[in-house]
Amino acid sequence: MNAPRTALHGQDTTITGSLYVAFELGDKSWKLSLGDGVRAPSRCTVAAGDTAAVFTAIAKAKARCHLAADAPVCSCYEAGRDGFWLHRCLEEHQITNLVVDSASIEVNRRRRRAKTDRLDSDKLLSMLMRYYGGERRVWAVARIPTREQEDERRVHRELGRLRQERTAHSNRIRSLLILHNLRVERIGGRPWTHWWAQNAARLLPGLRAEIERECERLSLAARQIRALEAQQQHEVRSGAQPAIARLAHLAGIGTGSAWVLIRELFGWREFHNRREVAACLGLAPTPYASGTSEVEQGISKIGNKRARWLMVELAWSWLRFQRSSQLSHWFNERFAGGGKRVRRIGIVALARRLAVAWRIRDGQVAGWGVSSPPQLDRRYW
Repeated sequence: MNAPRTALHGQDTTITGSLYVAFELGDKSWKLSLGDGVRAPSRCTVAAGDTAAVFTAIAKAKARCHLAADAPVCSCYEAGRDGFWLHRCLEEHQITNLVVDSASIEVNRRRRRAKTDRLDSDKLLSMLMRYYGGERRVWAVARIPTREQEDERRVHRELGRLRQERTAHSNRIRSLLILHNLRVERIGGRPWTHWWAQNAARLLPGLRAEIERECERLSLAARQIRALEAQQQHEVRSGAQPAIARLAHLAGIGTGSAWVLIRELFGWREFHNRREVAACLGLAPTPYASGTSEVEQGISKIGNKRARWLMVELAWSWLRFQRSSQLSHWFNERFAGGGKRVRRIGIVALARRLAVAWRIRDGQVAGWGVSSPPQLDRRYW
């Protein structure tokens, strides 16, 4: 079988003169594949987080490939639990690094295929060379936030986790009570305290002690939620977050929702067109066409899941609080007369259009057909 010819006709695909490094990051150790595109790649294993050993391996690989000490180095690793600290460390040492989306890496389509950390690192190395050889669409590269932008996302993400914990504790207490045919509408607050004082004696000591411990954890989560919500409200009211305050001024959007949208989507990302906005949210369509078969698979759901979920919820609120807007009229004309499935499809389309309409620039919101603020912008429509 003949070797495939390159599809990059007429382009310079020379990748020599540089060292290429691929990281396979593990919990206890890292696998490195290093090569210059001419010789067979070398491999080594270093302890996880040992950057000194990484730079030593790079220096040895340069000597093995007969490269100058100041030869450029290009590296890559998959986005994962280590985050972006390694990327910043490599960039500080003049190493051009890429953080790639692991879901965009091509894999063998055989039912059974060999998979090891060594094979994964070699695959990353070959794709890194292809990327710098001209195949820019060989994978998806993540955009790296600054340390400050990454830190600003901590508040609302912790708040989301605490709310999940609060729900889990409440459901656990309610399930334990149902074991003895005791049913209560709400867990927490004064009604719950009064109910518990009257009915706690009916429970056995072990069950009563377990519920009391669950109540303590529930109370702790509730206190931390109130503290974080108060922090958000204080920063918005004090004028420290003008973009969030501007977006929260729209009817149907609260401070918490505006906070998530700014921190996850609009605050630090720049979009050149509406397709990039939809792709970042995972609200882009995914058609499947092969021969005469054409199937629409729905939205891709590839992107920021927090912002995507929130935009769909805000789309329903938009229909309720912004009934006179052009987007609400558009939805009612096309989808309101259909069934539940048609309306669910339409609400996703409305969420995509709202995300395109709300663009943040220096604390200003550009919306289309909204009651407030008055500024309109139709460039992306």
